[in-house]
Amino acid sequence: MPSTQTNVAPSFRKTTETFTAGAKSLSQRYFVSPEIFADEQKKIFSAQWVLAGHQSQITRSGDYFLSEIAAENLIVVRDQRSTIRGFYNVCRHRGTRLREDQTGHASVIQCPYHAWTYALDGRLLGAPHMDDVPGFDKADYSLHPVHLGLWEGFIFANLADSPTPLDKWFAPLAGKFSHWNLPKLRSAKRIDYDVQANWKLIFENYSECYHCPGVHPALSKLSPYDSAENDLTEGPFLGGFMRITKGNSLTMSGKSCALPVGDFRDFHRIFYYSIFPNMLLSLHPDYAMLHQLRPMSPERTLIFCDWFFHPEAFERKDFKPEDAIEFWDMTNKQDWHVCELSQQGIASRAYEPGPYSTRESIPAAWDREYLRYVS
Repeated sequence: MPSTQTNVAPSFRKTTETFTAGAKSLSQRYFVSPEIFADEQKKIFSAQWVLAGHQSQITRSGDYFLSEIAAENLIVVRDQRSTIRGFYNVCRHRGTRLREDQTGHASVIQCPYHAWTYALDGRLLGAPHMDDVPGFDKADYSLHPVHLGLWEGFIFANLADSPTPLDKWFAPLAGKFSHWNLPKLRSAKRIDYDVQANWKLIFENYSECYHCPGVHPALSKLSPYDSAENDLTEGPFLGGFMRITKGNSLTMSGKSCALPVGDFRDFHRIFYYSIFPNMLLSLHPDYAMLHQLRPMSPERTLIFCDWFFHPEAFERKDFKPEDAIEFWDMTNKQDWHVCELSQQGIASRAYEPGPYSTRESIPAAWDREYLRYVS
């Protein structure tokens, strides 16, 4: 349900954004090197909190979905007590992958090979013909767990043995997005994109609108490219808002397509934030859009895009999610095309790092944060 607060504007405090003179784009090796890609998988995706999904994907006990992080396949499931848990998708018998379907519902998790059967909390319940094996104890063969945590309804996984607690990691954002009621929203549509570009180019592209007049003519008519004001300018969380000056929503019609997701004083701001290392969150008055990135190689990234709406909007006659989905599917494809062109150009022997403009301070800040992990 919407916040009980009324006529409340999202908290926003403009900070003095400093542009680092002489800042340039990253060197070629960061976009094409298999060795650096492997280093990223080890130092970033295997060691940090990585977005896996949203709690609305598993609303009932027994619901599950699969997530892949740093080449590890994980089962994210709501157990018999409604606790959200994560396990490596690996049977404790001979290592067989337990689940193949990307989403589903099951009362237990059973291996398709030799029928070892696990409870939704990971305990081994049954192992045919193992009672005759001396010293065998089912308690020793629970599924290997993965650290999970919830932030604003989003499920994050961490493959590290002793990760920084999730609430500590997200402490700088405490309460910042409460106006959008993110834990209660539901996805109306997911579109998967297979982009032939390095994952860092996706982040850098998302983090500036310097390219918008030429690449996004429809977007620029509704939201001027020079209207950005950023309040998070350093660290793993970056971004701010842009204004809507024509119409009242970023949709094909320019009109709101759904019930507002919360109570706002200003309905003409769209907030865009990048959350390191694989989450892009766009917050609109009538919907939220999520991009979840999965790097596949130095030259390829899978992107899962979801459009989230107020749960009550789905029952209303004025609900037109396709108005927003079509708008951003068009805009996404424009972005992915220029990212692929960038990847192709960066691979050339002629490429050398180029200077960032004053409208690219957030990509420059993102590069600095990224280099903290891999330099």
